[in-house]
Amino acid sequence: MLHPHADPSVIELHNLTLGYDRHPAVHHLSLRVAPGSLLALVGPNGAGKSTLIKALAGELRPISGALNGLAGQRIAWLPQHNGLDPSFPIDVRGMVTLGLWHRVGALGRFTAEHRRLCDGALASVGLTGFESRGLDTLSGGQLQRALFARLILQDAPVVLLDEPFAAVDNRTSADLLALLHRWQRQGKTVIVVLHDLAQVRAHFPLTLLLARELVAYGPTAEVLTDAHWARAQRMHEAFDEDAPLCVATSDARGPEHPHSPPHVHHLPPSHLRTPAGSAEALP
Repeated sequence: MLHPHADPSVIELHNLTLGYDRHPAVHHLSLRVAPGSLLALVGPNGAGKSTLIKALAGELRPISGALNGLAGQRIAWLPQHNGLDPSFPIDVRGMVTLGLWHRVGALGRFTAEHRRLCDGALASVGLTGFESRGLDTLSGGQLQRALFARLILQDAPVVLLDEPFAAVDNRTSADLLALLHRWQRQGKTVIVVLHDLAQVRAHFPLTLLLARELVAYGPTAEVLTDAHWARAQRMHEAFDEDAPLCVATSDARGPEHPHSPPHVHHLPPSHLRTPAGSAEALP
């Protein structure tokens, strides 16, 4: 088992193209995410944010390019739609304790120590006293707190979250945001898809602005500018849903040093290639 404060590897994306049925949804993405980053992933609706987070979670294979630094890592992933059936006959403690699967395994059994860890995780998200409640008795905010308690028990060095605050109240959001900051202080890499830009500005030191391709990446104050957001809107509107598959091109600039401070990256239009290899400029 990894030490709870061990740094994960640098996450590197090299000319990464992602999509479904070989139709690209994210084009030629190259960047590095340093260990211990607290990173917001933002962009217009349909910009490829969930597609990228699925690829990072190992749920979607690249069409082309490379995604390095996550092989062999334990990853805690909370998708936008958790897929839980509230009518399933399991109580809150039982669901949360599944976060200890990496310790217990298929043939192990849950011990008093595991129960103590579970109750501690529930306490840390404000659900003491909910241990024996059925999932169907929980509000949306309470269920999200329970899912975060399960993430605590997973104790993974990389945490990926897709719109985790979309359907919860302000108090729940504030409590769970505090937990994200705690994870960052522990050295975990936390990447979160978000739509609330005020929330991003207040809590996330790094931001990746995506519009099917990279618009800007770096310190949040430098990324979330009116000019960058307007460009993201234009780029997103310019994409043709029926366009042919892109062909990956090499990045002659090379990756930046993994320990150098992040800065804002801009992807020039020449990085978007047609299958024939000619440059296709975006507005």
